[in-house]
Amino acid sequence: MRMAETFGVNVRRVRAEKGITLEALAHEVGLAYSYVGEIERGRKNPTLDVVERIALVLDIDALELLRR
Repeated sequence: MRMAETFGVNVRRVRAEKGITLEALAHEVGLAYSYVGEIERGRKNPTLDVVERIALVLDIDALELLRR
């Protein structure tokens, strides 16, 4: 599995565990809903800044979102 796919799977899992909708995550991170959806599907490679912002909103260490 590519790192982008791993990141996306982890973002989706943590977001669901915390009861946060895709729309709410996108809004809080300041990104388009469609872009965050593409990240979760592993189709987009987010910048480190975006990885950090998503981790901050999800209240998790960014490295945990990258871990296989």
